[in-house]
Order: sequence, then C-alpha cells, then structure tokens
Amino acid sequence: MRALCWEGVEDLRVEDVPDPELVNPRDVVLEVGLTTTCGSDLHFIDGYLPTMREGDVIGHEFMGEVREVGRKVESVEVGDRVVVPSFVGCGNCGYCMDDLWSLCDNTNPNPELQEPILGYPTAGIYGYTHAFGGYAGSHAEYVRVPHADANCFSVPDELSDEQALFASDAWPTGYMGADFCDIEEGDTVAVWGCGGVGLMAQQSAALMGAEQVVGIDRFPERLRMARNEAGSETIDYTEVESVVDELKAMTGGRGPDACIDAVGMEAHGTGAMHAYDEAKQRLRLQTDRGEALRQAMVACRKGGTLSILGVYGVMDKFPLGIAMNKGLTIRTAQQHGQRYVPELLDHVAEGRMDPSYLATHEFSLEESPRGYEMFKEKEDGCVRAVFRP
Repeated sequence: MRALCWEGVEDLRVEDVPDPELVNPRDVVLEVGLTTTCGSDLHFIDGYLPTMREGDVIGHEFMGEVREVGRKVESVEVGDRVVVPSFVGCGNCGYCMDDLWSLCDNTNPNPELQEPILGYPTAGIYGYTHAFGGYAGSHAEYVRVPHADANCFSVPDELSDEQALFASDAWPTGYMGADFCDIEEGDTVAVWGCGGVGLMAQQSAALMGAEQVVGIDRFPERLRMARNEAGSETIDYTEVESVVDELKAMTGGRGPDACIDAVGMEAHGTGAMHAYDEAKQRLRLQTDRGEALRQAMVACRKGGTLSILGVYGVMDKFPLGIAMNKGLTIRTAQQHGQRYVPELLDHVAEGRMDPSYLATHEFSLEESPRGYEMFKEKEDGCVRAVFRP
C-alpha cells in the first residue's frame, strides 16, 4: 500500500510499505477514509521529539471503514464506518477503567524509552515516535487498530466523514481542555491558539456554559474563524502591547477564570523572552518555546484554572512560582478520547456543534507532503490539511 513516511527531519515521502495485518485476535484493519494533520506532528517533523526511525508511517487522527476483523472482536464488523481516538487503550487496565485512556498501562510496547524521563510509560499512539509505541500511522491506505472493541466508535449514518474525523483527536483534546476548567455560569475562558484544538476548546467552553470565551492568535483568518465559527471574542497578540492587560480590561480587572494553552512547544511570541526561547530551541538546549504557557499563567485570575493541552518537553524559565503564589489549579493530559467520543458524536448528530469546518484543505495521499508544508506554513489560511487515501 501507499503511505506517508518520515525519512528524516523535514523529510516526508509517500512510499510503498507492507499492508497491515491482524496481529492479535482483538485487532481490526481499517481502510482509511480520511486522515488529517495535527500540530503535534510538527514536533517530530522539525526534529524536537526523538525516537523516530526512517520509514515510519505517520498520522494519528483518522476515521475509516472496517475491512478485516479479528476473531475476538465483538463491537464492530466488516463494513462498519468508525472513528478511532489517537491514543490506543486496552480497555481493561485501571487507567482505562478510570477513563484515563492516554495513560493505559498495556499499549506501549517500548516502556524503556519513556520510563527514564517520565518515570512510567504512557499509552501508545499511532504514528508518533517509538517512545509512544512505534505503531504505524494513519496517513496510509490501511491501518491496524489494536483492541478494536475499546478503540473503534461507530459513526452514525447521518454524519459525514468530515464531521466524524475530528472526533478522533482535535475535538476530544479541546473538549477535554474545557472539561478540565470546571466551567460555571458566568465564567470567562481564554484560549491561546486558534488552530484546530484551540477552536475546539473555544466552542466546547461555550457549549459547557462559559459566558465569555476569548481566542488569542496572530493569523487574521484564524481569528476570523474563532469569531465566526466559535463565537469567541479575539485578541491579535501582535497588535496589542500586553495580552494580559487586554484580558484584564475585558474582565473588569479580574482576569479569566480559566486559561487554556492549545499551542505547545513551538509557540510564536514577541519580545526578548521569545528570542531567548527560539535561540535555545534552535541549539537544542531546550525543546520548548514557552511564551503562550507563561502568558496564560500570568493572565489567569487568582485561584483560577490553567488547562494545558499543548505538547511540551523540556522548558527553561518555567514560572512555577506564579502558579503557586496565585493558587492556580493546573490540569493537563494527552487526550482521553475514548471518554468523550460518544458524547461528541451525539453533539454533531443533534446539531449542537459541527467541527467539519476545520477541514480547510483536502489532498490525495500522494499530495500529502505538500499538505504538510501548507499546514506548517499556514499558507492560504490552512487550519487542517485532510488526506483522502
């Protein structure tokens, strides 16, 4: 089959690779219907996350049609259209049973690559380094899905492929970030980033009852999408002297009740601290540019909640004293998609929310390297490049 492979830093190629096969009787093989780029892919494409190997098939956000079924699979059958969360859960360990799916104890076959850094291994993820299991990714004609009964969710007939696709990763990530905020009536929620996850966090916060949602970014087309699609107020951080002061002015001097970082380690910023971050990152002295996260910590009101969705590694100048002195609650995780997918599909089916507008550009699989280039450089207003194998 054809698949998009990582062949080195900033080197993606569509190549012939072996077709996936059933390895375990609880596996299924999907014919990929749609698969999409994600900002976290850029971290290993740009060389900031180790343990990639030449020839690895990438991609972790996808939906498709079941083509082969292991003999112990009970919940799906050949021909079913399903969406699959990006993290692989076993469904039986204590973490999965507690709905902490990205922490699954049983789906990362390479724990020795994570334990020296994290202390304990997380769950595996499709197409996202060997430290996260080395699973073949979804930017391919077919993909193997382990533990299918825990990881495949049937898509209602009335939903389009585009409506289902983002229930794989972008939407459950953003929804989880809003859920972490314990939103109450009258709350203000500020979200750093108006990409796919940031937009989903903004809409989810409004859906959960936030009175005021503010999206922060620098790209006019993304800020426009935040206003028009998510109904958010917006701040272009390149057009103001201080985002923190702007948020104070918008909240009567109190500050947002919750701040969500939907940016991560390759944040853009302004001023001396951003230049410092960028220099150290280029020299591989740290993995992260932390401008968005630091700003969110300063902006959040006393006693508020900081929800971190951005992917981070090793950050210099992390202002822990701000969180301690202000009594902030910090909540963070990789997404627990299986916890949220059924609820998200219900939201679409019942007309409360439709994430399909994130699919701003569509490509064939053969064109996927160009799709990633456009996504990375944010050309032509690209929020998500979608591939249809």
